[in-house]
Amino acid sequence: MTFGKRKIAAVIAPVADSGTDATVADTKKDAEPPRPTAGPARATVPLDRHEALIRSDTFKTIRTVVFASMNMSAALMMSRDQVRGGIEQIATEVVARERLNVTMADQTLIVAEILNDMFGVGPIEPLLADEAVTDILVNGPDQVYVERHGRLELTSLKFRDNAHVINVAQRIAAAIGRRVDESSPMVDARLADGSRVNVVLPPIAIRGASISIRKFSKRNITLARMAQQGNLSPAMMRMLKIAGSCRLNVVISGGTGSGKTTLLNALSHHIDEHERIVTIEDAAELQLQQPHVVSLETRPENAEGLGAVSQRDLVRNALRMRPDRIILGETRGSEAFDVLQAMNTGHDGSMTTVHANTPRDAIIRLESMVMMANGNLPLLSIRRQIASAVHLILQIERMRDGMRRVTRITEIAGMEGDVVITQDLFTFRFDTSAHQEEVRGVYESSSLRPAFTARAAYYGLEEALIEAMRP
Repeated sequence: MTFGKRKIAAVIAPVADSGTDATVADTKKDAEPPRPTAGPARATVPLDRHEALIRSDTFKTIRTVVFASMNMSAALMMSRDQVRGGIEQIATEVVARERLNVTMADQTLIVAEILNDMFGVGPIEPLLADEAVTDILVNGPDQVYVERHGRLELTSLKFRDNAHVINVAQRIAAAIGRRVDESSPMVDARLADGSRVNVVLPPIAIRGASISIRKFSKRNITLARMAQQGNLSPAMMRMLKIAGSCRLNVVISGGTGSGKTTLLNALSHHIDEHERIVTIEDAAELQLQQPHVVSLETRPENAEGLGAVSQRDLVRNALRMRPDRIILGETRGSEAFDVLQAMNTGHDGSMTTVHANTPRDAIIRLESMVMMANGNLPLLSIRRQIASAVHLILQIERMRDGMRRVTRITEIAGMEGDVVITQDLFTFRFDTSAHQEEVRGVYESSSLRPAFTARAAYYGLEEALIEAMRP
């Protein structure tokens, strides 16, 4: 899309013919870029050439004139593609006037980089468009790591300086009405595509501003695809489908980046489309396919320390919204008490995730979080609530080869005295004799009769469950 003459005039101020010196003087004052919007970078060149070009005097000259020559108020009202035409025009004029040695490919890259500075997340914008990248980790201006296929690798991308990193971080925060600076050096935010962002600025971040982006997956991951990829076995897939259809309450346990939310999304596909679902998250990541979904998101406090809406507030409110199921993106605090109450009061089929290394650790964490909300409750009472509320705990792990695997499906079978009784229905047994880069092992069924067999019979799925449990 190109500019008409009137639109160009509205966005581009006249460029002085006497050179760039007069324009450069007002750069810091006039060159505040607008808030970011979605839009991937278009230029594709080798990263080493990219780095050399954006650090060159040629790039700085063109960028300085572009920002000084544009009416930012008008640019804010236009799209990325509309502004592109005006920037291309300015770049062409500067190259001709200053007689810069710039090829058309370099000029295209410079324009794309300036657009990324104005509308996107700077030099890391192309990484957002790379579907193989799941995490982007910026450690100061000179170090950008990405995670691909479960493994971290250092990229050649760099920011110009620490001020450039801070500028990008502040625009990300401003896009959702937050601020991040020395007085408030940490913020959680969300990009336009749903990706989660955490920002830490100096003086908290000693070696330069840090930006951590957990990308929003655009792929529709299902249990069938996970079984095909080896994340779980076909028998485990069939059992989990039955668990979803039987409205079992499920807790997904695992470490950071182990794939808990992905598994939760996959499980949600087997919820009946006629059910009313309420989802509660800090940053909206769940991609439910059902037509009747109400999505709630927490809100942090404002600069005056007011207006915060916590997960516990949302869980309590969700109970008044006539939900069939409540799906909590992550349980990590006092809201655990309300989640267990919901699971115990007719909201069967509810799901959540917790950070824990084993199913037994997940139970202990739930106990601790409930005690955060009600310290006067006896431990025995808390354990009884957990035993009656939670049916299955799914343990997922990112293994040393980068593969995410469901390592255990554990059922809570009730109480014996003051101990919560569990039994493993499926377990991943890795081959201790194989020390290759790839982890090898097998998924084993315990062949035990699940405690929820009677519930499966109620839904007409008893035979299918027994078949899925056969080794």
